[in-house]
Amino acid sequence: MTAAQMSTEDFVREACPLIGNSGWAYYFAPHTQAKGAELGLVGMEFYVAGRGGPLGDCDGAALASAFGYFNPAVSGGAWESAKAKVSPRVAGKAHLECCAEHGRNKLSNIAGLAAFVAAADAVNNAADPDGLTLYAAIKTEPLVSDLPGRAMQLVTVLRELRGSAHLLALRAMGIDSKTAHFVKRPNDVKMFGWTEADAPVIDDDLRARMVAAEELTDKLVAPAYGVLNAQAREDFLAGAQAIAAALAS
Repeated sequence: MTAAQMSTEDFVREACPLIGNSGWAYYFAPHTQAKGAELGLVGMEFYVAGRGGPLGDCDGAALASAFGYFNPAVSGGAWESAKAKVSPRVAGKAHLECCAEHGRNKLSNIAGLAAFVAAADAVNNAADPDGLTLYAAIKTEPLVSDLPGRAMQLVTVLRELRGSAHLLALRAMGIDSKTAHFVKRPNDVKMFGWTEADAPVIDDDLRARMVAAEELTDKLVAPAYGVLNAQAREDFLAGAQAIAAALAS
């Protein structure tokens, strides 16, 4: 089935995993780490202050709630130590520029990039940011005009769209993000600041609610993707697939 033949729901299920797996690709790239070091940020500080920078000078607890998944002592602590060195908005703009630079390094030779950017811009413009804290913040940031840089930035921004929507969906299903993290990425929980003592009981009921949360997340983002016509869906999916391949190479 082609993208043009898919329902909006099927299209979202096909496209969003590509976006989710690609949007973070620049986070720990050498040039991003070098920029963090230039700003005097160490460890997780540039990741947290850069990704959260569009939120402005909020408290670490607010930052942690926007990120989810992390032990708040980890994400909130890195935020507080980072903003003692660099203004969050400065860090955020620097981080988004690192994103654009990654696109220039990796995506410049992709055919059809202009069509992907047009489609991704349409989705971003149509998305309702209400209640989607991290996405709402990054959506206010201006994006670069060159195609490879803008393509990478849009992938990152749309990743935050679904990520923020997923936090809402988890809460609607009575699941906190720590519990979701233990279910979905059990091998990463220590990196996110959790210990074995924090592990929840994972039973069939929880797994069923996790499935329901994924379905609700797709419904929350579907109106934004629903603005694409048949050709734009083809352009978006082909571009997202090519971007994923280029970033993996």
